[in-house]
Amino acid sequence: MFKRKLVDQLIKRMREKRNFIQIVIGPRQTGKTTAVLQALESLKKPHHFISADDPIAANPEWLRNEWEYARQLQKQNKGEMILAIDEVQKVRQWPSMVKLLWDDDTRKKIPIKVILTGSSSLLIQKGLNESLAGRFEVLFCLHWNYQECKEAFSYSLEDFLFFGGYPGAAVLKDDEERWARYIGSSIVEPVISRDILQMEEVRKPALLRSLFILGATYSAQELSYTKILGQLLDAGNTVTLAHYLELLSNANILCGLPKYSSSKLKAKQSSPRFMVYDTSLLIWAAGASRRQFLDVPKAKGHLVESAVGACLLKCGKEKGFSVYWWREREKEVDFVIEKGSSLTAIEVKSNRVKNIGGSMAFKKRYPHALSLVVGSENCGLENFLKGEIPLFK
Repeated sequence: MFKRKLVDQLIKRMREKRNFIQIVIGPRQTGKTTAVLQALESLKKPHHFISADDPIAANPEWLRNEWEYARQLQKQNKGEMILAIDEVQKVRQWPSMVKLLWDDDTRKKIPIKVILTGSSSLLIQKGLNESLAGRFEVLFCLHWNYQECKEAFSYSLEDFLFFGGYPGAAVLKDDEERWARYIGSSIVEPVISRDILQMEEVRKPALLRSLFILGATYSAQELSYTKILGQLLDAGNTVTLAHYLELLSNANILCGLPKYSSSKLKAKQSSPRFMVYDTSLLIWAAGASRRQFLDVPKAKGHLVESAVGACLLKCGKEKGFSVYWWREREKEVDFVIEKGSSLTAIEVKSNRVKNIGGSMAFKKRYPHALSLVVGSENCGLENFLKGEIPLFK
């Protein structure tokens, strides 16, 4: 069975001295549970794995009881114990309960190490900020990259562009209709109906669903909020749309890239460029076939740019940088990434016709920036999607 780097990271941290709770955050169906189970199997240490997917687990007393059971196992084994809790965000008041039990173990020097996983990054982050400050480290389990899909599923570049990085869907790549049903029923609908609608206050669920489909279909394209309002029925106002787009982003399916500006206020107020977190979401929302997307230059251009954008969003979370786009009059740069004082302008050579000279104009305004052209001789698309190209100077 294929093992991601996350497995080795978990093994290494579980072998360290007990210092922090390890929290694995990532979208649905990207292999969080599998990675944790693989790490536990390799460690060969006493462990207790539980899942909060069961409705009974929503009660914080369930969490207390399971933790107490782990303590009993630790006492019997007279050594280190690992407690792994899957989808912890589904337990009511989980942050305060975890803090109480973890601190109690720390005071009593009970050697139980803890791994938590969660699909809703917004709810996880709220919990971390509220109660667990200073007690945790975060590991990301995000969409699979091209190199992983190539090694695990023998994907070609075109396979990866079309089918994206959800590992569970890979076995269905020879049946496009069945694959599309899987993406809709096992990924999109659970994310929206469970991770967002059941966990957040959304007054217009139909609007949120419509915004996702519109945004995913227009991935790698700019739409002003005025245009969005014109295309959605009962769209409300721009504040509502911006809030719903934030919820979709926190659920790791769709975001609105802000326009880059040295003024953070201007960047926040700009119209978003829609970007899916995985190209499969664009394919599903558009309802198009492989031939329609890969054989039509304009469509393939948006698909390639979406693949590059999704790659940058993933790397940005893992490596701690922000992703933007930039335009000044007719000059445009597909992506701008910023980490501290480091800045890089990234253009994508695709089959889409667009204005040229964006990188030169950006470089003139920001002389210290690095320029990359994905699809050029020095920065091939495959090499970029495999993570082989340095992103900053």
